[in-house]
Amino acid sequence: MTLFPRSSGVLLHPTSLPGRYGIGDLGEYAYRFVDYLVAAGQTYWQVLPLGPTSYGDSPYQCLSAFAGNTNLISLDKVLGEGWLRHEDLNDVPDFPAHLVDYGPVIEYHNRLLEAAYERFEADTSDGDENRRAFNTFGEKNAYWLDDWALFIALKEENGGKPWTEWPEAEALGDVEGLEKARQRLAQRINSHRFRQWMFFKQWYELKGYANDKGIRLIGDIPIFVAHDSSDVWANRRLFSLDEKGHPTVVAGVPPDYFSVTGQRWGNPLYRWAVMEEDGYSWWISRFRAILGQVDLVRIDHFRGFEDYWEIPASEPTAVKGRWVKGPNVRFFEKLREALGELPIIAEDLGEITEEVIILRDTLGLPGMKILQFAWGSGPTNPFLPHNYTPNAVVYTGTHDNNTSLGWWNSGEAPDWQKKFMSEYLNMGIEDPVYVLMRVGMSSVAHTCVIPMQDILGYGEDTRMNTPGKEGGNWGWRFTADALNHPGKDRLAYLTRLYGRWPGQNEPTVGDAAKSSPS
Repeated sequence: MTLFPRSSGVLLHPTSLPGRYGIGDLGEYAYRFVDYLVAAGQTYWQVLPLGPTSYGDSPYQCLSAFAGNTNLISLDKVLGEGWLRHEDLNDVPDFPAHLVDYGPVIEYHNRLLEAAYERFEADTSDGDENRRAFNTFGEKNAYWLDDWALFIALKEENGGKPWTEWPEAEALGDVEGLEKARQRLAQRINSHRFRQWMFFKQWYELKGYANDKGIRLIGDIPIFVAHDSSDVWANRRLFSLDEKGHPTVVAGVPPDYFSVTGQRWGNPLYRWAVMEEDGYSWWISRFRAILGQVDLVRIDHFRGFEDYWEIPASEPTAVKGRWVKGPNVRFFEKLREALGELPIIAEDLGEITEEVIILRDTLGLPGMKILQFAWGSGPTNPFLPHNYTPNAVVYTGTHDNNTSLGWWNSGEAPDWQKKFMSEYLNMGIEDPVYVLMRVGMSSVAHTCVIPMQDILGYGEDTRMNTPGKEGGNWGWRFTADALNHPGKDRLAYLTRLYGRWPGQNEPTVGDAAKSSPS
């Protein structure tokens, strides 16, 4: 199969799936969504990072770059394994149907996952096969799992505080102190190993189902990791930290049209020279892990491999930073030596230099084209379809954008942009969402990905994330009836009309007309 055939897909994080337990999970509706994609002729399901979230609930600020988000574990499937009982699930709280209320959801899931672990531990009747599978998982993933389980057990013991606020021996990796912690917290450590086993057991079952149906999964690697993560705690020498573990410099982007103070993300920066000394082994492990979980991966903030904005940690904003060169092509050469061809999508949005474009094109990676960005700067705008090359992935919008209907109605698309869009397309625009979908599907970009909200024609109240907004993000969910929404027929029609249906021959006018939803 060609790495990037002419095709299309849907952007939807699993947390947004329906279900009775307050958050989308890897159970029934994940499988029904795969069937939905197949019925609409899609090739891809794109998700956001799958790691365990912390304060703010952002999947882009995970507690681990390797561990899974155990809130996604299907409790119904755990019931099927016998580690939960029907009475455990009798009194499900009245969770909102359209929103993830993270605090109560996390508390509820943690309680039931702990009950499942206790039953697993107590099971001595027919648990030998499961026990072997659990032990095999632990051995295979020890390179990250041991650090993660100890880290999260210590974090719990310290009331959820960042690791730099723990007792010094545990915060800074004193051998004797950590050994005492392993003994003291052995039960909690094993519980967290069990949860990771359940997550990945369910994830790989879902991936197998999707792949068997012809659906390929697109994952996401944020270039930077959170300071309060097992990755930084267990690998301090790889990051720019002081002797107490605090960052000396942090990541962000400089002031621009959107922000006079820039964005100070706060992630610790890598010591690239130190990473290069051992052949970027941490990164190779990270890529090997994610490429075992998904079929392709989007690299968030790809430009950081060419150059990145370095901000002194003492600075409250991103104004007083500087550009520093990243590892560039030699980093990807090492990845290819270890892993072979890299099925990567480069997130090349924002202020992009010619050097970044050269790196992307030297590696042969597709970049991203966002149609909501296309109408603001005239015919040279790189997001306008006539400027595309086939090696690109086009989106109506991403998780960081408003929905297309929200963008059109909220004022984010001013009247002069709407006028230009109308003139460019030579049409009056009554249904902007469908128009954007059609423009993306008809473009030469080999891949078109559409957020689920746009397929459903939903408005601003279903936006997934507003960058810079501290709360109220990442919560949108849809309900089961949306799987029967007529948006699926429009999606299928456009997919077939523009030659993106898997295995499709060149469509004829007659075939397209027969499949028209109108």
